[in-house]
Amino acid sequence: MSKIHYQIYPLEEKKPWVVLIHGLFGSLDNLSGLRRGLVKDYNVLTIDLPDHGKSARTTKFSFDENALLIIELIKRLKLEKISIIGHSLGGKIAMKIALNAPEMVECLVIMDIAPVAYLPRHDAVFSGLQSVPLDKITSRQDADSFLKQSVEEASTRQFLLKSLYQDENGWHWYFNLPLLKRDYAEIIQEIYADTPYYGPTLFIKGELSDYLLPQHREKILALFPNSQSKLIGGTGHWLHAEKPTICLKMINLFFKKTMPS
Repeated sequence: MSKIHYQIYPLEEKKPWVVLIHGLFGSLDNLSGLRRGLVKDYNVLTIDLPDHGKSARTTKFSFDENALLIIELIKRLKLEKISIIGHSLGGKIAMKIALNAPEMVECLVIMDIAPVAYLPRHDAVFSGLQSVPLDKITSRQDADSFLKQSVEEASTRQFLLKSLYQDENGWHWYFNLPLLKRDYAEIIQEIYADTPYYGPTLFIKGELSDYLLPQHREKILALFPNSQSKLIGGTGHWLHAEKPTICLKMINLFFKKTMPS
């Protein structure tokens, strides 16, 4: 049994494969808009990252270990060649997959993240999540009332609350909050590799986001020399949700130019 929870759409033999990888605190549902726009032309494999969604819990965060678990899944499914779309943390792990197993990866799309180290920027989110008394709340509205004391943005709270669920034992987060909090310093580290990935790579930046900046270009080209960058105007870090039509059009155009016909 795979340690990675996944779903496949629509599984037709002659279609090329695209893998979708979500970001921190997310799940495979986060990129469902892209999935719906891709299934006409591609088989789409969507996954929950380790320590997220319904995937297995680990003992420590590691880019290499996360990448390895996904590589093992791809091999088990007998997918000889894949293209990967990764957002934020999922983009960093997508980079690691391509760098560690370049023979498996046709091309890459990295959404609003660079292979660089970042300063901590989720302190308020962690404080808010830890403030929610899971043993006492009776609804998502209860959880939101605690979250909003630390997390002002309603859209961020709504995103986080998608990973709150209830079973017969009470309320839980789908993500492994203790591990993500403990290992956050590793999550924001840069990506290393001895050899670049020479496949076609597209970096897409949200205009209003500060995750992907001009000063990151040198590091990007060192690891991904055959890369290009595009910008989606009027959008932030959640570009695929804020401007889904433009984002999907950009990705489809890139795939049509880079994938074998």
